[in-house]
Amino acid sequence: MISAMRPCTARTTASFRAYVRQSCRKFSGATRDGFPPYTRPSASATSAPARRRNFRSIPSSSLACPNTQSRTPNVRLSRPIIRQYHGRKKGDHRAFIALGSNVGDRVAMIEMACKEMEASGKIRLLRTSNLWETKAMYVLDQDKFVNGVCEVDTTLSPLELLDELQSIENRMGRVKFIDKGPRNIDLDILLYDEETVVHERLQIPHPLMLEREFVLRPLCDIAPKKRLLRPKSGTFLQSLRKLAPSNPPLSPFTPLARALPPIATTHPNRATRIMSILNVTPDSFSDAGKNYEIDESELARTIKSHIAAGATIIDIGGQSTRPGAIQITSNEEVSRILPVIKIIRSLREAENIAISVDTYHAEVAKHAIEAGADIINDVSAGQMDPEMLPTVAQLGCTVCLMHMRGTPATMNSHANYSPNGVLKTVAEELRQRVEEAEKAGVRRWRIILDPGIGFAKTQDHNLELLHRLEHLRHSPALAGLPWLVGTSRKAFIGKITGVDEAEKRAWGTAAAVTAAIQGGADIVRVHDVEEMTQVARMADALYRVEGWEKTVDGKLS
Repeated sequence: MISAMRPCTARTTASFRAYVRQSCRKFSGATRDGFPPYTRPSASATSAPARRRNFRSIPSSSLACPNTQSRTPNVRLSRPIIRQYHGRKKGDHRAFIALGSNVGDRVAMIEMACKEMEASGKIRLLRTSNLWETKAMYVLDQDKFVNGVCEVDTTLSPLELLDELQSIENRMGRVKFIDKGPRNIDLDILLYDEETVVHERLQIPHPLMLEREFVLRPLCDIAPKKRLLRPKSGTFLQSLRKLAPSNPPLSPFTPLARALPPIATTHPNRATRIMSILNVTPDSFSDAGKNYEIDESELARTIKSHIAAGATIIDIGGQSTRPGAIQITSNEEVSRILPVIKIIRSLREAENIAISVDTYHAEVAKHAIEAGADIINDVSAGQMDPEMLPTVAQLGCTVCLMHMRGTPATMNSHANYSPNGVLKTVAEELRQRVEEAEKAGVRRWRIILDPGIGFAKTQDHNLELLHRLEHLRHSPALAGLPWLVGTSRKAFIGKITGVDEAEKRAWGTAAAVTAAIQGGADIVRVHDVEEMTQVARMADALYRVEGWEKTVDGKLS
């Protein structure tokens, strides 16, 4: 175990330097010129004004800074210097670990490393950041990196934690070709409690971390108000704002399926993804069982037509969520969904298609992902089945968390958003669902959000959410997460347009889809795939143009 240094009581520059020299000699076990035996300065050795000086008044340039090579003691230490400011109880330490990869399936490598950390039994992941794709530094002739940060609890000391992380890298086959070169996995300790560690193998806080956007961006996802205990050190968010922005700007991304590029949620000219609705229920509100118990060849033709029309995600529904719908068992829902997944996976045209399953049952989610689905679309965000979020975490798939109150049968009686209004309330309740998902082990980069248009919302609520979607996207706790919006053929569109038949609400749906894209929706869920694909392309041309994007306050950036 690593021994902690005695508390520093230095009040002058001279006594602080003596403290560092004595500690270096003690921990290194070396006797070197320039490191005389330490003796506490006597009262007569310093003037009265100097003795009264507060430690914070010492110029920072006179202190030994562990994060700058030129300021570290000129001695190779065999044991670390640890300065503990606010230690946690023994055996309970909080650390932030940087995650990086630019070889192979980069997301899979990072997720494997997270599983390896938890499998050790000595590291518990608390939260993860978004993933950010960044250009390589130093050695430029290599692929882009995927970077993230995780917050962990651990029983390990700093050097023991370093040993464990390097062991994971070795088990995962990391090979160092050249310094700063390509690597399938890279794990670095950024912070450990509130401690400063100086050792020949390790420096904490990580050197230059405040100068690197690809470190600060993910840190700000999970700890924007945290700061280093240094003189004049601002929060991580303040440090990030001091940096010159990258060109092109960094964007968090969310993986959908291996065959599809991820969603870059803040990229200004990203294309809107089209999610086609494929209900295989007898009682869907909009298609009256059109695809229920039909011939496999006919169902395959329908799927092919959706893909040809522009769908990149197919959302399969085996349980209707309309008010008053008959609730079926999980086994029956599975029996409806699995044959459709099998058909899609057998089609050559569907090689680059992501499969989503619309369910709020954990057992259905498990069977669906194991059969080849990629995404779980849960209208209850894990509230209707307590096993849903842990199951999704174990499966390691992407999940869409939709805002809803109550159940599909009772939701319309819960559409009261006083006193804070629908926007703030939906943002707060989704924040709570994201927090629950993270506690269950779902990685932040695997989460998609849905404001729940038509679910426990009045017509005015639906319109306000569409009108102010951009503000919802920029809620501090939800920033960087992708958004799915489903307005297709819904009742509020029929009421406004005067169209009673759901299948004839395409024109009203087109306007709602356009509003959603203007507000920043990353995915739109639709019935009329061909028509809404054209609408989305036109809306992208209008609103997804680099340099034209708006800020939250509505001013041009």
